[in-house]
Amino acid sequence: MTDHDTRTSRETRTGQGHRADHDPRTGHDTILVTGATGNTGSRIVPRLTALGHPVRAAARRAPELPGARAVRFDWDDPATHDAALRGVARIYLVPPVGAPDPAAVMLPFLERARTAGARRAVLLSSSALPAGGPMVGQVHAALPGLFEEWAVLRPSWFMQNFTDHHLHAESIRTHGVIRSATGEGRVGFIDADDIAAVAVRALTDEPPPAHDLVLTGPQALSYDDIAATLTTVTGRPVHHRPLTYEQLRDRLAAGLPAEFAALLAGLDRAIADGAEDRVTDTVERLTGRPPRSFRAFAEEHGHAVGDSVAGS
Repeated sequence: MTDHDTRTSRETRTGQGHRADHDPRTGHDTILVTGATGNTGSRIVPRLTALGHPVRAAARRAPELPGARAVRFDWDDPATHDAALRGVARIYLVPPVGAPDPAAVMLPFLERARTAGARRAVLLSSSALPAGGPMVGQVHAALPGLFEEWAVLRPSWFMQNFTDHHLHAESIRTHGVIRSATGEGRVGFIDADDIAAVAVRALTDEPPPAHDLVLTGPQALSYDDIAATLTTVTGRPVHHRPLTYEQLRDRLAAGLPAEFAALLAGLDRAIADGAEDRVTDTVERLTGRPPRSFRAFAEEHGHAVGDSVAGS
């Protein structure tokens, strides 16, 4: 895109007279971060503001984040969408949590965003979901037709699943157990801080990086490996308890829609078959530093589980 094309894109107006805001003091465009209080969004906002970018932080409850303008945003409430989009040039997209068909609410929003003058979209997806695949894979497939500038972040499983509010972390804290249907399959677990670092580059680099970005940590590890590392680092016993696909599906279905529970259990089965046994150089290539290892992550955050593991 030429400089003239960039200026023309920034000046695109809607029927309501809105345009993408460009801060003359910093030379930066306004960036909307959805899911601003989540695992990645809460890490992206301070990185962007530290670089001088004007940021609109969006969540169901307007978050108070230093340096950012807060706005209430709910995927299921279109009445919140216009205020979130007003004057925005770039968007970080976190799909609605637990939605079996996120495209149903995300695609109308993205059409509205394009009309309002947004020109770049960066979507958080998953390494397990290719373009055109289930769930957010449908949104991935639609992005090239909506925005000239776009990227899809496809991270592997988060390391934070073992320390925050994920089912694995709760099971570790309560029972000292990780339950999965992954067998001996391995995963390139990644720290959310590394995902955030790549997201900032995808939102701000000129020109934007390659479109489809598969993100992993430096090692592919089994859940047995994870349990052993947590045991060593925390000094508390943690065990991996293998389940069958059917056992995991039924366990998840106790608290989730049956279709969604089956999909999640299917992802574990794919891991058992080797689908996630890989590492990529994307984090280091885009940020200039290697991704954090799980051992280093556990040494910093293991206290979140170690002090409350069953039997301690």
